[in-house]
Amino acid sequence: MSDLAENVLAGAVAGFAATGPMTLFMEGVRAVLPPEEQHPAPPRRITVNTARAAGVEDDLSEPQKQALTLAGHFGYGSAAGALYGALAPALPFSPALNGVTYGLAVWAGSYLGWLPAVGLHPPATRESPGRNVMTIGAHVVWGAVLGWLNEEMAGRSDDRPTSARADGRRRARSRPRLAERPE
Repeated sequence: MSDLAENVLAGAVAGFAATGPMTLFMEGVRAVLPPEEQHPAPPRRITVNTARAAGVEDDLSEPQKQALTLAGHFGYGSAAGALYGALAPALPFSPALNGVTYGLAVWAGSYLGWLPAVGLHPPATRESPGRNVMTIGAHVVWGAVLGWLNEEMAGRSDDRPTSARADGRRRARSRPRLAERPE
């Protein structure tokens, strides 16, 4: 497997996995927002608006909408993670800082860019401060977990100079890189 393919695969898996803690964070914050701000989380709104735009919203049962919401949310996390995996070897900071920066870029590109442009979600500028804290915080969580997991999965954590590690220590390799694993 080429280095690029290995990096993309590691990023996709890390992005998928990072979507779990992101979702828990989002739901936890949403639950403490004022009642008038507790409308569905962005992944659900995006799914319903997509189904409406496709003319199939009324044909979907509630369980189907829930399944599509999860599939879309984790799929987007995986796709964004795959792109991060391709970029990660060239990023200058620690894995967590690179991931958080990338997560914030995904938030901005999505909630200030393409989602409002295609009518799937209102722009962040029209959301309450609490809703923005929820979505930005969720992307910070996603990015930090993405950066760390991607680094571990791609096996780069042991290739970094000691000064690039947050704790200043080198870590023994605990598992082979994806491409080095026996088949």
